[in-house]
Amino acid sequence: MHSTAVFLIEFGGILLSLGLLGRLAGRMGFSPIPLYLLAGLAFGKGGLLPLDTSEEFVATGAEIGVILLLLMLGLEYTASDLVSNLKTQYPAGLVDGALNALPGAAAALLLGWGPVAAIALAGVTWISSSGVIAKVLGELGRLGNRETPVILSILVLEDLSMAVYLPILTALLAGTGIAAGSVTLGIALGVAGLVLLLAVRFGRHISRFVSHDDPEKLLLVVLGLTLLVAGIAQQLQVSAAVGAFLVGIALSGEVAEGAHNLLSPLRDLFAAVFFVFFGLHTDPTDIPPVLLPALALAAVTTVTKIVTGYWAARRAGISVRGRWRAGGTLVARGEFSIVIAGLAVTAGVEPALGPLATAYVLILVVLGPISARWTEPIARRLTGRWGAPATATPDAALTAPQAALDDQDTVGHR
Repeated sequence: MHSTAVFLIEFGGILLSLGLLGRLAGRMGFSPIPLYLLAGLAFGKGGLLPLDTSEEFVATGAEIGVILLLLMLGLEYTASDLVSNLKTQYPAGLVDGALNALPGAAAALLLGWGPVAAIALAGVTWISSSGVIAKVLGELGRLGNRETPVILSILVLEDLSMAVYLPILTALLAGTGIAAGSVTLGIALGVAGLVLLLAVRFGRHISRFVSHDDPEKLLLVVLGLTLLVAGIAQQLQVSAAVGAFLVGIALSGEVAEGAHNLLSPLRDLFAAVFFVFFGLHTDPTDIPPVLLPALALAAVTTVTKIVTGYWAARRAGISVRGRWRAGGTLVARGEFSIVIAGLAVTAGVEPALGPLATAYVLILVVLGPISARWTEPIARRLTGRWGAPATATPDAALTAPQAALDDQDTVGHR
């Protein structure tokens, strides 16, 4: 009875603190992720008030948080959207991966952490925060801008790449060897391809099977199906997160919209618990030794993300102002950088990876909204003038006259 009371007090205190921190972040106009991480640092080992009784429950909640984050991402896109993005925007995805994953891998090797940690840190520096970026685009009124589809395409490709990256990382962290790792990757790619095929051809039938007018029953079916598939995927050494992502892709139309509305509060709750859990397992005293590498890595990958967005927007025929806006918007890292680092920390690959990832995300989740707002004005001041509107390349989405309209802040939804 006493332990139950202590658990309720601890977990209730965590949730109350998260709610108050979320309010504070909303009033200050930035993402609550850094505050959630700081709360975890305060309640974890080496912090101000370590928690013991509720840690196991928080760990389970954190796993559910990762699953819901990936499910909600899958609900944002249809299988046809993903196929279309792969066909038209894959060069931008390749440039994004090369420019932003390599600095992380190089940093890990320079620190002497080995190849497995290098692959993990490459993922941490590669993936932008879809949640933070979507929030920033809405707050700045840029959802209708002509560079926004370019930004969203890059984010979609990053999300899709996780279906390949996570199984590879999981196999390497498990130390299964090349042969077993190849089998794991083959299974993951086969399952992903099969789900995409079924979603394209039979998506309506799947959605009709899941659909129900009663929100309670819809919630139970979607959540139960997601957890079931995630568990099976985890048992096959594929990744529970990938399984959840594929379930989201398979659902479409009104079902996807209804599930998104029902699951959003649960996603926000368990995602917040996940960030706290990551902070709980990071000793604050471990951060100062890796602060300089984190700052250097943040500086380098801020530049590489801006270059990525600029290049992708230029390729799409967007004018100079839109290119700088696209680059500055992509800077934020957040939830999935922590997910990747959490997998590596749980596997015990490199003790310093967790503190470095925490410091890195704290820096860029704060810098990201600032970069989105000020990259274009700073670039305009430094250059003194803009060049002529870009001439569209053969595969560009816009014509040159359309690109000229991009000098306006908002041109309406496309």
